[in-house]
Amino acid sequence: MIRKYIPIWTWLTPILGWLVLAGAGFGGPIAVAIGLALGGSVLAAVHHAEVIAHRVGEPYGSLVLALAVTVIEVALIVSLMSGGGEATAALARDTIFSAVMIILTGILGICLLIGGVMHHEQSFDTRGVSSGLAVLASLSVLTMILPNYTTSVVGPYYSAGQLVTVAVVSLILYAFYVLVQTVRHRDYFLPEGDARADEDVHAPKPSAGVAGLSTALLLVCLGAVVLLAKSLRPTLDAAVAAVNAPEAVVGVVIATLVLLPEGVAAGRAAWANRLQTSLNLALGSALASIALTIPTITFMSLWQGWNLVLGLDSRGTVLLSLSLFVAALSLSTGRTTVLQGAVHLVLFAVFLVTTLVP
Repeated sequence: MIRKYIPIWTWLTPILGWLVLAGAGFGGPIAVAIGLALGGSVLAAVHHAEVIAHRVGEPYGSLVLALAVTVIEVALIVSLMSGGGEATAALARDTIFSAVMIILTGILGICLLIGGVMHHEQSFDTRGVSSGLAVLASLSVLTMILPNYTTSVVGPYYSAGQLVTVAVVSLILYAFYVLVQTVRHRDYFLPEGDARADEDVHAPKPSAGVAGLSTALLLVCLGAVVLLAKSLRPTLDAAVAAVNAPEAVVGVVIATLVLLPEGVAAGRAAWANRLQTSLNLALGSALASIALTIPTITFMSLWQGWNLVLGLDSRGTVLLSLSLFVAALSLSTGRTTVLQGAVHLVLFAVFLVTTLVP
C-alpha cells in the first residue's frame, strides 16, 4: 500500500535536495544540481499533496492541492525577496500576475483543447465556475490594477493602511469561497451526476497512515524548496541579466515551476473527461495564489520594511482584463469545444512574447 502511493522517488528526491544544500557552498556546477533538486522537490511535494487529496476526496482534494502549490509559491517569493532590496520590489506582483495568466490562458487553454480533441464537447457546472471567476476578477483588480489609481501614495503602490485592507479583504473573499466550495454548496463543484461520482473516478483511497506519512514528507519537501530556491537565486538573477531579459521573467519562471505539476494534473483530468475537476484545480490555484500570497507578503513587507510594487503596467492591465473577460465568456455556457481552448492558448502565447519583448 505504501509503495503504491509513496514511490521511492517521492521521498528520495527531497532527501537528495537537502544533501545538495549541504554542498551548495562549493559553487561551480552545483547550481545545476540545485535546479534539478528544486524541480524534483516541487514535483514530490505536489505528489504528496495529491495523495492527501485522494484521501479527503473532492472538492477538498482540489483545495488541498491548491493550498500546497500556493505555499510553495509564497515560500519561493519570500526566499527570493529576502535581502533582495528594491530589485525584488515587484517580484510578488510579477509572480502572481504570471500565475493568474498561466492558469487563465495556458492551463485552461490546454485543458479545453485536450477535452475538445478527445471528447468533442465537454460540460461542467457553471455555478461553481462562475463563483470562482467572480472572486478571481475581484481579487485581481483589487491587488494588481487598483494600486495604479489610488492617490495616497504616488506610483503603483498601496499605502500601509490600504495594503492591510486589501490583504484582509483577500482573506475574507477566499474564506467565503472555500465555505461555498466545501460546505454550503459543495454540489456546485462536483462532476455532473451523482454527488459521489468524483469518488468513482479515483483509485482506492489511501489509508490514514499513508496520508499521515505523505503529510510529513510534504513538509520536508516544502522546506527543501524554500532553501533550494534561495540558493538558486544568484544564478537565476545572473541568467536573466546575461540574456538582457526583463525582471518580470523571474516571476514567470517561478510561476511556471510551481504550476507545472498542477497543470499536468488538470490536463489529465480533462483527458479523462473530467473537466469539472480541471476547472476546480485551475481556478482554485489562481484564487489561492492571490488570496494567500498578498496577506503573507503584506505582513512580511510591513515587518521587513519592503516597498511592494503591486500595480501592473498598461500592457499587463490589458492582458489581465482581456483574459478575465474571455474566460468569463468561454465558461459561461457550461459546455466547451476546441475553439475556446485555441483562443486561450493564443492569449497565452501573446503573454509570453510580450513578457520577453515588452
